[in-house]
Amino acid sequence: MIAWFATRALSPILALAIGCADASSKTVEPALCPAELVEPLVPDQVGGDRLQPVSAELASNDRLKPVTTNGEGRANELPPTSWPSFRNGNLQLGVATSELPEKLELLWKIETEHGVAATAAIVGEHVYVGTIGGDLLCLDRRTGQEVWKYRSIDGDDPEAFAPAFKAAPLATVDAIYLGDEDGFFHAVDRATGKRRWMFETEGEVAGCASIVEGKVLFGSHDTHLYCLDAATGKLLWKFQTQDRVNCSTAIVENYTFVAGCDAHLRVIDIDQGKEVSDIDLGSYLIASPAVVENMLYVGNYGGEVLAVDWKNEKIVWRYSDPAKEFPYHASCAVIGDSVLAGSRDKRLHCIDRNTGARKWVFATQGQVDSSPVVAGDRVFFGSNDRNIYAVSLAEGKELWKFDAGRSVTASPAVGEGVLVIGAEGARGNIYCFGKK
Repeated sequence: MIAWFATRALSPILALAIGCADASSKTVEPALCPAELVEPLVPDQVGGDRLQPVSAELASNDRLKPVTTNGEGRANELPPTSWPSFRNGNLQLGVATSELPEKLELLWKIETEHGVAATAAIVGEHVYVGTIGGDLLCLDRRTGQEVWKYRSIDGDDPEAFAPAFKAAPLATVDAIYLGDEDGFFHAVDRATGKRRWMFETEGEVAGCASIVEGKVLFGSHDTHLYCLDAATGKLLWKFQTQDRVNCSTAIVENYTFVAGCDAHLRVIDIDQGKEVSDIDLGSYLIASPAVVENMLYVGNYGGEVLAVDWKNEKIVWRYSDPAKEFPYHASCAVIGDSVLAGSRDKRLHCIDRNTGARKWVFATQGQVDSSPVVAGDRVFFGSNDRNIYAVSLAEGKELWKFDAGRSVTASPAVGEGVLVIGAEGARGNIYCFGKK
């Protein structure tokens, strides 16, 4: 392992990890568990009124908690209308706390050499986005003009290979944290774009990091969940799962959740880095979990969306379509009594959060690996059919569509009154929509 600078003391807190085959053979794909249609549970089986509505206020309160990095654990907060991480906060609900205009207009676009696969972060006057070409860009939110650029490697040689940034950046009051495909985790000064420290793992870092009380948590394809000191990059502990960890880490109360390839949900004590409990989910996970109190929502590779009561260690319901058993790579958005998930069956699914029954589906012409984002009464997401969509939350009716010219696997970021999203592939653009 490589780390720079000094260490700090831990404060007590707990964490969870979800762990795609035996760790002794990282290149072997796991056997897929067949998805099956499970009868939805009626509300009293789920727990009656235990499932309280999920509101934008909850998302806002959650999003402000993890953005402290001053080394002392003080509550430095980002603007409440920002979008600082993959799913806009440690609960990973995918709900915006900023309003968008009724009519979206293209404010600017910039071309990238190799495209974008990761979600952007939006804080104040700036947009932060990683590219497949290995650049972390800081852009002026109003104009798209480059403020600074950070490369995943040292040196300015444009011909030198730079590992891609496929993970979404985590923005805090003073730093940007993100991992690259070669397994390095970077801490970058938000104001200057200069490296603060870098930490090496032994596998790709594909998920966005989370931060709590001065500690940064993230997973790696080397099978480990890492906990680092946010100020120094000092390794505090690492916990090994049985296979690659893909997802972004979720944190609620004193726990964290990560989704990965060993098909297990593991509860980890963050203070000690020790496992507390383990739930077998039946199939491995690419997506990241969304968490509301004791309930966790995530899609798996076996073609199911699961509602998991992680405190009581049981699966409450499973949602699937036996006619189209396609994997879920996109992460869920959770709002009110709805769970929204994009699937490789080319559809966006809206599921009743209490029962696991289908509310509606919206069909596109390509796989939906872009995780949906709820902004007011609209749901935004991209598709491999090259379009960016807005549909109504209530009915799944198409309200808006934009042809991005390339596949859109990145998820939208909605903050400070704008929507930012990137397109994949050669010369894929970064787009910013709002009101002129």
